[in-house]
Amino acid sequence: MPSVGVLLDCVNMKPPEHIETERLVLRIPSLADAEAIFNSYAQDSEVTRYLIWRPHRNIEETKSSLADCAVAWEGEVRFPYVITFKENGAVIGMIEIRIDDFKADVGYVLSRPNWGKGLATEALRSLVAWALGQESIYRVWALCDVENLASGRVLEKAGMQREGVLRRQSVHPNISDEPRDCYCYAAAR
Repeated sequence: MPSVGVLLDCVNMKPPEHIETERLVLRIPSLADAEAIFNSYAQDSEVTRYLIWRPHRNIEETKSSLADCAVAWEGEVRFPYVITFKENGAVIGMIEIRIDDFKADVGYVLSRPNWGKGLATEALRSLVAWALGQESIYRVWALCDVENLASGRVLEKAGMQREGVLRRQSVHPNISDEPRDCYCYAAAR
C-alpha cells in the first residue's frame, strides 16, 4: 500500500508538456489549433459518435473547448494534449489524462482519415507508460461504449485489459440521452 506521502505527491504531479513518440508529438493545445481541430474532427458526427460531447456547430465552440484546455493545465487533475504528426505538425486529434490519487484515466479522439493506422494506440501507449512510470500511480483506466469495438481494440493494443461492463455508465449524446453500458479497460502495476 502506498504511503500517505506518496499519495500526496500525486496532487502536485503534472505530466510532461511535450511527449514525442515515433510518429507523433503530444503537446499542450492552444487557440491557434482551433481551425485545424474544427476542420479535422470536432464537427464530424462520425468521429464524435461515441464521445460525451456533441459535434461542434462552429469554430467558436472549438475555441471555447480549447480555452477550457488551457485552464485545465493550470490545475492539478486534467491534462489534455493535441496529437500532431512529428513530421509536419498537423493536428490529428486529442488525448487527455486525468489524475486521481493513485490512478489516472484517459480519453482520446482522432480524425477519421487517421483511423486504422495505429496512431491512437501510439499516443495512448505513451501516456500509459508515463503514468505507470510514476511512483504514485498504480492504475490507468479508460471506458468505451460497448458498441465502440474499434476503441476497444485501441485500448487492448495499448496494453490495457477489459475488466468488465459498467451498466448505464456514460451518456453518449450522439447516440442516446440515456446512460449507456461501457467496457472498462485498465493497465496496472
